[in-house]
Amino acid sequence: MNNSPSLPGKVYLIGAGPGAQDLMTLRGARLLAQADVVLHDALVTEEMLELCPQAQKILVGKRCGQLSTAQAFINKQLVDNARKHAIVVRLKGGDPMLFGRADEELRALEEADIVVEVVPGITTALAAAAATQQPLTKRGVSRSVAFFTSSTAPGEPDQTRIPDCDTLVQYMGGREAIATAQRLLAQGRRVDTPVVVIENCSRPYQRIVRLTLSALAHGLGDTHGPVLVMLGDAMAARTHQAIDETAAILARLA
Repeated sequence: MNNSPSLPGKVYLIGAGPGAQDLMTLRGARLLAQADVVLHDALVTEEMLELCPQAQKILVGKRCGQLSTAQAFINKQLVDNARKHAIVVRLKGGDPMLFGRADEELRALEEADIVVEVVPGITTALAAAAATQQPLTKRGVSRSVAFFTSSTAPGEPDQTRIPDCDTLVQYMGGREAIATAQRLLAQGRRVDTPVVVIENCSRPYQRIVRLTLSALAHGLGDTHGPVLVMLGDAMAARTHQAIDETAAILARLA
């Protein structure tokens, strides 16, 4: 503990990766083991928190469509804890610098003259590509990739524009699946464009669904965890690729 208010501690924004404990970086795991306080997202797994048994753990979860902690309060918690403790960790799902609201937290810490370091994590898009054995780029097929989300800040209008790239990866895409598919079809994307959906990437109960853009326009039904949607010709299954999910999902949507 840092008892001197004139010597604030250091804050680490650490990416927890997609969920599995052994996908955390070595640097991130080492810092978790040294932390005095860990402020963590709702998507951070209990398995991940086992890496910091000595730390005080504070849930500051932000989940789409559910009650969540206001960002201004999280910023204040980071500053207040850094003035009391030597090592404070802000543990975020995926990578802090992609859809992690890191800019707001970095600004708050910089304004309070608190030293901050960012430790990257495996963002879910790359973990999903690995889990599905589906490269996001492919020679002659896809040479551009866009990560996007329809989620916006409170009070801001919904983002309806979809990037124009060969491969599209939509974060938090479960609730937006129908709208996204309809917009892409209206923009001229082929109805048979391959789509791969992964739920609970790298976690227990991971589920992979393969379908087409026209099928996605009917929705994904009930989901029970974070959902990532990957679209584009790079998502086409290889000839000898083992596919277990396609027949079941197409039968359900028929």
